[in-house]
Amino acid sequence: MFRRYGDRYVATFAVDEVRVLRKVASEVVGLLTDGFDHGDPVVGRLFPEVYPEDAASTAEFRRYTEGDLKTAKIDQAGAILAALPGGEVGGEVRLDAEAAEAWLRALNDARLAMGVRLEIKDGTDVGEELDEAVAVDPTSSRVFQLSVYAYLGYLQESLLNALID
Repeated sequence: MFRRYGDRYVATFAVDEVRVLRKVASEVVGLLTDGFDHGDPVVGRLFPEVYPEDAASTAEFRRYTEGDLKTAKIDQAGAILAALPGGEVGGEVRLDAEAAEAWLRALNDARLAMGVRLEIKDGTDVGEELDEAVAVDPTSSRVFQLSVYAYLGYLQESLLNALID
């Protein structure tokens, strides 16, 4: 998907891929703004307790770092939204090194969030989960969500490989 051309990282997205990426990035922004709640397990995964045995130290650490970290995560999701073709069309995305790294971090955040919602654990075989979900109901929202999760992983790996090359 992503290819390196000089100092740019380029991929072409179909209209459905643009829609999915726009929705995923927007949901991350919404989670970090309107839906920000430390009781939400997704927020807990994106902002883990630094000192799980010491609530006071964790609260103190959050007080000094959480605002900047939240802003960075919103900006990274915004980098995806800003680079995508406008309107209801597919098209090419061209990223410089800074934008590519922001995309990687935003894709990682989106996958972490989806992984929590889908109850994906270390060692979960996503392909097997997807096959089982299709066998139960190929039109279920779980099939779609697992497909998006796998697609984000593919996209992340593709971009990382382009950066390394």
